[in-house]
Amino acid sequence: MPSILIIEDDITFSLMLTTWLGKKGFSVTTSTSVNESKQKCVSASFDVILSDLRLPDGDGIDLLQWLKEKNPSIPVIMMTSYADIQTAVKAIKLGASDYIAKPLNPEELLSKIKDLVKIAPSVEKKPTLSNKNLYIEGQSMAARVMYEHVRLVAPTNMSVLVTGASGTGKEYIARCIHELSNRRNHPFIAVDCGAIPKDLAASEFFGHVKGSFTGAIDNKTGAFVAAKGGTIFLDEIGNLTYEVQVQLLRALQERKIKMIGSNEEIAIDVRLISATNENLRQAIERGDFREDLYHRINEFTIRIPNLCERKEDLMLFANHFLDLANEELGKEIVGFDDATTQLFLRYSWPGNLRQMKNAVKYATLLATGKFITLKELPDELTSTSIASADVTLKSASHEQELIRKALQESGNNKTKAAQLLGIDRKTLYNKLKLYKLE
Repeated sequence: MPSILIIEDDITFSLMLTTWLGKKGFSVTTSTSVNESKQKCVSASFDVILSDLRLPDGDGIDLLQWLKEKNPSIPVIMMTSYADIQTAVKAIKLGASDYIAKPLNPEELLSKIKDLVKIAPSVEKKPTLSNKNLYIEGQSMAARVMYEHVRLVAPTNMSVLVTGASGTGKEYIARCIHELSNRRNHPFIAVDCGAIPKDLAASEFFGHVKGSFTGAIDNKTGAFVAAKGGTIFLDEIGNLTYEVQVQLLRALQERKIKMIGSNEEIAIDVRLISATNENLRQAIERGDFREDLYHRINEFTIRIPNLCERKEDLMLFANHFLDLANEELGKEIVGFDDATTQLFLRYSWPGNLRQMKNAVKYATLLATGKFITLKELPDELTSTSIASADVTLKSASHEQELIRKALQESGNNKTKAAQLLGIDRKTLYNKLKLYKLE
């Protein structure tokens, strides 16, 4: 699957491009600034780069020159307004493969990309995050820090403990680590420690031989053997019994296991990633979890922030889940009306990404117009006082004050003001027009 890096600070426009190119068979990564783009180009390879000429922290021409110094063979398409055609010509002279004027003609862009992918020399690919998942990285600082940690720890063999509340996507992060590791061509085996019966956990991990206990009617290969050369993911590891914890610790220390009912030792070669939504330190103090096992599984910790801690990412996720719901349900809902957007931004989302995905899918099924409105949302969202007209009116007044302060702090720079507010530039323009703040 050809990979594309889109460098564009208009998040709404970038999301539209990402969705459209994704449907055309491309793996798409996005960036909103020069510095972020440089970091992504260092950690991954791309078949084509699609970059805006004007970026919040620098000039697209400067970025182009940097890209050409690092990798002269990578094709770069510059996006420009008609007023910047002369700059686009300069970009061509400096090594850009092509340029395209905004507003973009999608089919023209697709044709240019296909031509460049076809003629671009093959390069050795560095591993990149898969786009087949149900989640996107997001633009918030919390998300950037988390994915930077993922990229740093992935190439190592360190045992990783992923912590986070229910619904934040712990298994997805584990899969990201696996896909970016040297073990990515070997199995990824996930075991939900909270779902397997306690007396069968050892069998699930290590396997058993036929007749070793009642119900063992055939030989069973355990997860540690099935994951040979790859990664084993133990979700909700805090649910393991003390006895199984002892067996797991021994297996990790000796790098060998025995199937239940067998005396034969089997060498194991796996990378362990564990996850929990509880405080294992407290479990250790209660005597429910072994401290030596905790240190064995926790050579590196990655904490996934709750959705309510990632306000900048909320509507990115909402629109992403809307695209998924549209595709699954055969619908063509365009987006969310203002009242729904405001509710989403204020709701606490105790179920995190899983809850949002379900809520958006529910609303997409019920929606009859172009936009999802409050009346299509599940009761758990709309039953709060957030949806009342009085609160909305007060919130609108508060929002106007926040916008004024952001514009003042940014010296009336709308791009910087949008970043301070945690929204994209287009949304800020719409708010300025709505509240007549121009």
